[in-house]
Amino acid sequence: MINDPIVEEVRRYRKEHAARYGNDLNRIVEALKKRECESHRIRLNPGPKMLIKKESECSCESAAPLPR
Repeated sequence: MINDPIVEEVRRYRKEHAARYGNDLNRIVEALKKRECESHRIRLNPGPKMLIKKESECSCESAAPLPR
């Protein structure tokens, strides 16, 4: 296996970050949420996407055709 210094650096940072919060996923998530709230960057939440089934994917035989 090839030793990639960038991958090693990312793994080392991830381990240090997790250790800072006792390797507790809930504490890590809370810390990340807090950091996100304190950030002045614009956050994007596009929300859920509407899924539209194609006519051929419809499982109901008596369904009306979808508008095009």
